[in-house]
Parts: sequence; C-alpha cells; structure tokens
Amino acid sequence: MKLKCVAIDDEPLALTLIENYIKQTAFLEFVGGFNSAVESLSVMQKEKIDIVFLDIQMPGLNGMEFAKSLNEDTKIIFITAFDQYAIEGYKVKTYDYLLKPVSYKDFYSTVSKLFAERENHSVVSTDTSDEFLFVKAEGKFIKLRFADISYIEGVKDYVNIHFKDQSRMPLLSLNRMKNMEAILPSSFFRIHKSFIVNVEAIDYIERSHVIIGRDRIPMGNKYVDMKALSVEKVISPDKLLLNLKTE
Repeated sequence: MKLKCVAIDDEPLALTLIENYIKQTAFLEFVGGFNSAVESLSVMQKEKIDIVFLDIQMPGLNGMEFAKSLNEDTKIIFITAFDQYAIEGYKVKTYDYLLKPVSYKDFYSTVSKLFAERENHSVVSTDTSDEFLFVKAEGKFIKLRFADISYIEGVKDYVNIHFKDQSRMPLLSLNRMKNMEAILPSSFFRIHKSFIVNVEAIDYIERSHVIIGRDRIPMGNKYVDMKALSVEKVISPDKLLLNLKTE
C-alpha cells in the first residue's frame, strides 16, 4: 500500500523538489502540490491523505495554523528554512521537521520510518545507521538488509540489486542510481556510472575490475583513481577506499 502525499509550499523550487522526491520514492503516491494551504483544501476534503509536507511561513493561512485543522491520521512533516519553529511544530503533533534545503537522504529516512510504522515493522533508526531499506519490486514493497546486498547495477530507469548469497535472484526495482547512492550506508561506494558496490562483499580487485563471487564489475575513471590502482594488479578493499574519488 502506498502512502498518499500532498506538498504545500509557496516557493516554486522548494515545492518542485519535494514533489520529485515523492514521485521517486516507491512507497509514496503523489496526490498534489499547492502554493498555499487554502488551495489544498478541496483535495484534502476529498482524499484520505497520509502525509502532508508543509511549509510554515506562507501568505494567508500559515502552515502551523493549517496543521491544527488536520485530523490525527494525517502525518505532518514540516519543511521550512526556519528552525525556530521546531518546538512549536511538535505542539501540533508534527511527525517530523526537516530544514531546507532538504536532501533526499533526509527525506527518505523520515518517510521510510513512517512507512515502516504503518506496515508494523520495527525501525532501527532514522539516520545513516539504518540497517534496511524498502524497495518496490514484484508488485510489492520488499524490506532489504543493507548487509545482504553485494552490489547495485543501474539499468536505465531501474536498479538491479544483487545479493551476497548468489543463489538468490537479483531484484529489479524502478529507481535511480542517484537516489540509491544517497540512502546507502558508508560501506557502499559508486565505482562506475552503472555500479555501486558494498566494500564488505568484495573478494578482490584485479586491474580495473572488482570481483564479487562470479561477477566482474568494471571501475570507471570518474569514480576511482585508476592511476593509483594500476600500481598493483590486486589490492585490498581497504586500499580501494583510499583511492576512491570523493569529488
């Protein structure tokens, strides 16, 4: 089940960013984007909205006053440039509070926690120490442990998720490599425009390829310092970390 979402912000660029984040997240459904709280009223009355992404400082009806009118089943996530509203925001039973500019990693961390709670899953945390993510595949939302993933392959508008247990079939999901890169923990590195690898899954590195089980994964010059790696034919994952480009 997808969570129905509405975004409300009088800043066009900020509104577009949140709309795109919603559309890129498999378990969220974008219902509408509005420049004011008043504009959203007709949709809010017709649809059962699960999440409202809401700016606070807006002309007319501000976000704080609008939030007070919503029922308790609708979760409010304030997205604003002013952190002084945080305490007041929690007085209206705000689910979370995100400061602009909002990164996709912070956005995903918040909504995945909410989704997990709705689905009655336990949640480890809401930061980069999270141990799992949800992906939409095979017509359902699947919970995956980061530790089980060996590497991720980008295939046009999809990602193919490969597992350390190579008897397990890869999982194809509609998502973007950029979004995956933003939410993966620090043990994952992008080594090629089409590949993100879990360093803990690497068996060895030979010339310009990472070897994971039966798979040979190419490394790209844009992501890895190939000149430094060319000194040795085989290096350890620790040495790979030292030579990964951080730009």
